[in-house]
Amino acid sequence: MKFEHLIEVNDPLNPLIDVLSHEQVWRGLVLRAESPKLFVPHLDESIIDERTEQGFRRRLRYGQLVVEDHVELEPMRSVRYRVAAQQDIAESSLTMTIETPTEDTLFVRFQYEDSHDAATDEANAMYDEFRRSAYVESDIDTIGMMRELAREGRLDATLN
Repeated sequence: MKFEHLIEVNDPLNPLIDVLSHEQVWRGLVLRAESPKLFVPHLDESIIDERTEQGFRRRLRYGQLVVEDHVELEPMRSVRYRVAAQQDIAESSLTMTIETPTEDTLFVRFQYEDSHDAATDEANAMYDEFRRSAYVESDIDTIGMMRELAREGRLDATLN
């Protein structure tokens, strides 16, 4: 399954939403990767156990399920999560990319991909439609949490 969508962060035609800077959105995306419990309420534990210049490896625990992934950072542009096939989980990825088509607009593109073949995708069509809807809701929540963190000044600090 491949799925992508855009969420508009800054809309110059909507004065009711707080404008976030490119830097605040970047810090929010990195914070989501480094402190995912802020964004994923049903996550029990997140441990970063290896860092490199390009990113880090994490272990996420949801009850008895443990998922290991690698997070790749392209500074000020994108955060990519890569999950290798493990237990009953297929290989998959999520890329969040900041896009600024004009000076006044800012979007985040969310791109999901898994390693299922076309036959599996066809067999899972109804399930995948549910997953797409859940992904969109989760991504809307991510942007909402970034707005809340920005209002609290938590996205204005320098990242270490």
